[in-house]
Amino acid sequence: MKQPNEERHACVEMCPARRRPSRAGGVTVRSTDLAEERFRRLYDLHYRDVLAYALRRTEGADRAADVVADTFLTAWRRLDAVPPDGEARPWLFGVARRVLANHRRGARRRDALVERLAAELVTVPITRPDAVEAFGAGDASLAEVGRAFRALSERDREVLTLVGWEGLGSQEVATVLGCTHTAARLRLHRARRRLATALDGAGVDVLAIPPAPSPATTEGLTR
Repeated sequence: MKQPNEERHACVEMCPARRRPSRAGGVTVRSTDLAEERFRRLYDLHYRDVLAYALRRTEGADRAADVVADTFLTAWRRLDAVPPDGEARPWLFGVARRVLANHRRGARRRDALVERLAAELVTVPITRPDAVEAFGAGDASLAEVGRAFRALSERDREVLTLVGWEGLGSQEVATVLGCTHTAARLRLHRARRRLATALDGAGVDVLAIPPAPSPATTEGLTR
């Protein structure tokens, strides 16, 4: 959890400076300095009250700290709209109330998304080398495919799985990897060649390997 001075400094640093100069007692004072001084006073006066407000309405100090940080960041960005010090406290509570509502809406959306994805994942068949090896326990050639695949480098496995598991084309693979289409095709070609070499070295006749197990067959093996 950040200390009060760290949060206050972060709020000031994240916002653009006001640079219109003014004169006070014959000394030129940047409006930035005046704004920062006002914000510091606002923060020092009301930080503990806003923190107490947040702590009473959240679970845990970390969430409360997020509410406080967002509240004072809003106050800095809208400093011209903040009422005088005597009226600033309820204004800050109003901001904190809206921040809390936004956080709760975001949490509900995240929870709903997690539940939906969890429900979808139950029905998504996933084929992995260990599942293939388990399925082909009685077939030495099929089991050897899984071992050969795992012996490849991570780079080779990545490109092969994008094509074999996710069903992507080389242009889509290029998008995922952040490279050119040509580079993706070359990487895929080399990965396939290295897998074929490994299988050949293991004495595996690729043409004799039975078709890959269907999702319905492997579903119970991949959970």
